[in-house]
Amino acid sequence: MKCLVIRPASKEEFAIAVEWATNEGWNPGLADLEAFFAADPQGFLMAWKDGQPVASISVVRYGEDYGFLGFYIVHPKHRGQGFGMAIWNAGMEYLGSRTVGLDGVVDQQGNYKKSGFIWAGKNIRYTGVPNIKPVEHPDILVRDFASSDIDALLNYDRQLFHAERKNFIQSWVAPQSLPDRRTLIATSYNRFAGYGTIRACRSGYKIGPLFADDDEIAFALLEKLCGVLPLGSEVSLDVPEKNSKASSMASNCGLQPVFETARMYRGPCEPLDERRIFGITTFELG
Repeated sequence: MKCLVIRPASKEEFAIAVEWATNEGWNPGLADLEAFFAADPQGFLMAWKDGQPVASISVVRYGEDYGFLGFYIVHPKHRGQGFGMAIWNAGMEYLGSRTVGLDGVVDQQGNYKKSGFIWAGKNIRYTGVPNIKPVEHPDILVRDFASSDIDALLNYDRQLFHAERKNFIQSWVAPQSLPDRRTLIATSYNRFAGYGTIRACRSGYKIGPLFADDDEIAFALLEKLCGVLPLGSEVSLDVPEKNSKASSMASNCGLQPVFETARMYRGPCEPLDERRIFGITTFELG
């Protein structure tokens, strides 16, 4: 397309797309870009028309076999001119033959199906001010993540994601700046049994991931994560619909469903153990 340039964006340039996402109501995290770019610094594309940004897409490569697509946005002033399809094609070319995942908003799911993506289930965002009654967990220890935990955490994370994502997770969990970002791990009978990260967003806080061996451990993590926040803080948790215990936990803690996405895949994809996924990491990177 004449005068349209599509290329990888710098973190500073892609901050423009984060602002677009904010305007779309996606409520991104305040400090997500550092971890996003750690995952794949070449995987954040923007389209420029006559030097002005008009469209964005993230197409993060996880190894040789998997990728995740997000931030697919055309600026409202430039829609209907083919820029969305142009950056979509560039992104899919970058991902190549990998299996590709995405979390599709309702009004785009039909278009994703036309591009070969198959529906795999819903993720539902629960949001509200938590109302959590403390419960004793004598066999569960929840504590702050320490650098010495990283190998065990990465091993646990790999069981619940479609690919190894070491660079991303190391950046995602490492900053400990209360209350802006905090990661906790849970152990049960001296074994690693789950972890969760909470981070400040444009509005309130998001928890993700929230991975745990069972609902009791997930609740223990949720209770401690919310316990570090200022009184009255709003929290969001993105729950796979297939995990009914996660949905019940969110509702019982005072969170309400506010919108949903469809997890969709292009290409072969082994199912994850969603019984242990109580909150996905992020709609943008999976």
